[in-house]
Amino acid sequence: MAFVITRRRLLGASAAGLALAALPGRAFAAPTSGFTHGVASGDPGQTSVVLWTRYVAPNATRLRVEIADDEKFDRIRMTGEAEASPAADCCASVVAEGLPPGRWFWFRFTAPDGQVSDAGRTRTLPDGDVESFRIAVFSCANGTSGWFNAYAHAAARDDIDLAVHAGDYIYESPLTRSDAQPGIAAQRGLAPPHEVVALADYRQRYASYRLDPDLAALHRRLPMIAVWDDHETANNSWRDGASAHDPATEGNWNIRKAVGIRAWREWLPTRGDWYGSHCIGNLATLFRLETRLLGRSQQLDDQLDTIFASGGDIAQKLNAFGAGPLADPKRAMMDAEQERWLADGLKSSVNAGQRWQVLLQQVIVGATRFPKPNTAWFKGTAPAELMAELERRSLLLQTGMPYSLDKWDGYPAARQRLYDSAHTAGANLVTLTGDSHNAWAFDLADKAGAIGVEFAGQSVSSYGFERRFNGNAAQLVADFMATNPNLKWMDASQRGYFTLDIRKDRIDADYVFVPAVGGRSAVSTGHKTLSVEHGARQLAI
Repeated sequence: MAFVITRRRLLGASAAGLALAALPGRAFAAPTSGFTHGVASGDPGQTSVVLWTRYVAPNATRLRVEIADDEKFDRIRMTGEAEASPAADCCASVVAEGLPPGRWFWFRFTAPDGQVSDAGRTRTLPDGDVESFRIAVFSCANGTSGWFNAYAHAAARDDIDLAVHAGDYIYESPLTRSDAQPGIAAQRGLAPPHEVVALADYRQRYASYRLDPDLAALHRRLPMIAVWDDHETANNSWRDGASAHDPATEGNWNIRKAVGIRAWREWLPTRGDWYGSHCIGNLATLFRLETRLLGRSQQLDDQLDTIFASGGDIAQKLNAFGAGPLADPKRAMMDAEQERWLADGLKSSVNAGQRWQVLLQQVIVGATRFPKPNTAWFKGTAPAELMAELERRSLLLQTGMPYSLDKWDGYPAARQRLYDSAHTAGANLVTLTGDSHNAWAFDLADKAGAIGVEFAGQSVSSYGFERRFNGNAAQLVADFMATNPNLKWMDASQRGYFTLDIRKDRIDADYVFVPAVGGRSAVSTGHKTLSVEHGARQLAI
């Protein structure tokens, strides 16, 4: 149960999402009672924000919530109550309403026995005329691949207004996956050891992730808008399944999807809706999309595998595949309702005079082909199994097939509908993307002309191309850019996050590189800034 705080009263609000209260499962994390995981805030509006904590007790517990204008809580603006219940894994979320726009606040929770949570800092989105606003964008935090130093670096800054998480906030995979750093899962207390499938598993994985001090610091310092990607349920998920889900051994997909969504909504400071928009005064509209579990059609990788296994004229079959199944207009990333909502929202944003239309979403939009393999990508001889994959990719390149069918490239008709909506609205489109682990910047365009730009961020800790291609990273980047003229910049070997400095006439995206291996350290090793001018709809290079 969530509660809405107003100046006059407390209003009960049922938790958004699926009615799964009867499902069993409790997370186990240290400490085992009281306030166990600090505080967080998220999904801000211009007069409201979601506040979150976790309070572990045997029974449902009423918590007092205080929101103050100052860090010392000398000027309490409003108070309210929330309930932390074992039915929601002892997570408590409240929506504070009636706040003034564009202001920073401090908040905390107090238990009946007088125990007080950490104090958190949050803010509402600005209204009216806004000159600038800075967002920090994160994605892909595999706890077995490295430390969350990117979170620590951003949390230490004083010039960020909002955190955005583009997905893969947790990883559902076993802690013994082949690319895991030895001993790191034990050092940070990640659990459970096996792949997470049941509600108790997901809850335990979130509980162990949220004990990370750098992630806790980020949540304590900044409100967050988050979308899920695939690892919050299972790798390469879609509406009715996932490539990493085996019904024979892992049960019904709809149940797994439901419990994955439930745990995400319990553990993140979110209102619980599938998608939504956030206005930053007259500066921008942020559109938070859902492109995984609501309307996405199945990826076509199995059909590709069948083609390559069939023998004969593979190139001819690939050409038929590209003109047929891949181009099918019924293939969708979003369901029809969300597509209409976004098209209408883009028009409304432009008509209201908002300067930028920004998509917060999961996978790369820009068309991307994998380049011809180059021996410079490797130190020594490439592994035999990788060479077989690269031979397959060479044939895909020759026939114009995309690099990945899990990205928007695997849904070209859906992407064209998105582009058509942007053209019709006259949008200045900017897409913020996660998923790929590497850093990219694309111009987005079609036959009708320029549409906007895409900033796709490097991961917080998950390995990028540097693990598979351990040779000359600069040559790999050069080959990708030569193969894809719409790709204007790329980094294939560094971790971190990026910021988006939004102003009326210009957006600067600053890619901040913060290593994830070698221990905890919030020291950046460099950055790269790219810009787009309002009305240009392409990167200034």
